[in-house]
Amino acid sequence: MNTLLPPLEVERLQSFGRPKSRMPDAVVLGMPHLCTIGLSETWLFKECGHRHWLLLAEAAGLAAPDFLGSAGDPIYAAFLSVSVREAAFETVREHDRLVFASRLARISRTRFMSTHRLFVRGRPVGEITMTSTFVWRTRRADNHAIARIEEPALRHLAPDPEAVAGATETTALRSSAWQTHLGFERAEARVINRFVIDPCPGQDFNGADFLYFASYLAFVDRAEWAFFRQHRPLPATRRRDVIYRRNVDVGERVVASLVQFRRHAHCLDHWYRLQREADGATIAEIFTLRALAR
Repeated sequence: MNTLLPPLEVERLQSFGRPKSRMPDAVVLGMPHLCTIGLSETWLFKECGHRHWLLLAEAAGLAAPDFLGSAGDPIYAAFLSVSVREAAFETVREHDRLVFASRLARISRTRFMSTHRLFVRGRPVGEITMTSTFVWRTRRADNHAIARIEEPALRHLAPDPEAVAGATETTALRSSAWQTHLGFERAEARVINRFVIDPCPGQDFNGADFLYFASYLAFVDRAEWAFFRQHRPLPATRRRDVIYRRNVDVGERVVASLVQFRRHAHCLDHWYRLQREADGATIAEIFTLRALAR
C-alpha cells in the first residue's frame, strides 16, 4: 500500500486519461487544502468534483461547462456516488505538491465516471472515483423535483467496459441490491444515535442552489465528532463510499443517523444514513473505514 513510484511512472499515470482536464495537474498545498489530520477530504471532494465537471465539458467540446437542456435551462452533473480508496491523507503536509492523474469514462447512457489518482512526492496517497448523471429541475427552485436527462453532446463516448465493471459495487448500493458491505449488514441497520444539521445557504449549498455533494461528507464528519470525540489522535480515513439519493431545499434540516459502527483499538468504522428531517426521506448513505493511530 502507498509504495513509492518513480517520477516517470507518475508522469505516465497523469496521462492515462482521455480526455485530459485543462486544470493544472498539481496543486501546492496550503491552508485551504489541509485540516488537522492532513489533506482535507471536503476540499478534495470539491476539487475532484470540479475536475469531473471540466472533464465532461472537455469531452463535449465546450470551452466551459455550460450545459443546457432543449428548452435552454441549465442542466447539471449530479453525483450518484463518490468512493475513496487506499487513502493516506494524514501523510500529507503543508507545501507538498499534490499530483492528480484523472480520467473520464462513460458507464451508461446517462452516467459518467471519473477516476482521480493522487500522488505526493511520488507516493500514492489515495484514489477518488466519482459517478454522476445529468439532471434538471422539473419545477423551478424545487430540489425535490429532480429528473435525469441525457446530454447529446456526449453521445459519441462509448461505454468503457472497465469503468462499467468498476461501478458494479456502488450501483448495487444505490439500488439497495446488497446485503453486506465493508462488513456492515443491511439487515442489522438501526438508529444508534442522531445528529441534526441545519444546512446553511452560505456554506452548504452550491451556486446552482443544490445542497453541495461535499456537504454530505461534512455532515457525517460533524456527527462523528459529536459521537466519538474522545479519540486522540483523530482517526484517519482509509476508505469511504458515499451513495447519494436525494437533495434538500434551503431551510430543510438534515438528520445524520448512526446505524452501525465498529470501534476497536486501531479502527473506527461507521455507516451513517442522512435523511430529510421533515419527511424522513434518505438523501445519502456513507460507509467509512477509519484508522486510529497505533
